[in-house]
Amino acid sequence: MVLTAFALCCTVSLAQAQSCTVQATDKKLAGAAKTSFLTKCEKDAGATCDKQAADKKLAGAAKTSFTNKCVRDAVGG
Repeated sequence: MVLTAFALCCTVSLAQAQSCTVQATDKKLAGAAKTSFLTKCEKDAGATCDKQAADKKLAGAAKTSFTNKCVRDAVGG
């Protein structure tokens, strides 16, 4: 069950990463517009990742590590 939840989490993160970078490319964003778009994407991903960390009842360093990796994966970097 935990493995399934983890796989789903990773799939959602990958979908977010692809959608952010694909959307920026599709919109032909560059410069400040692209930076603004990716910043908003990162903020949205942060909220989603924080919720996932809370659902997993993570705290301290585990929460920080999980959230950082989750956001990095979601943004695509």
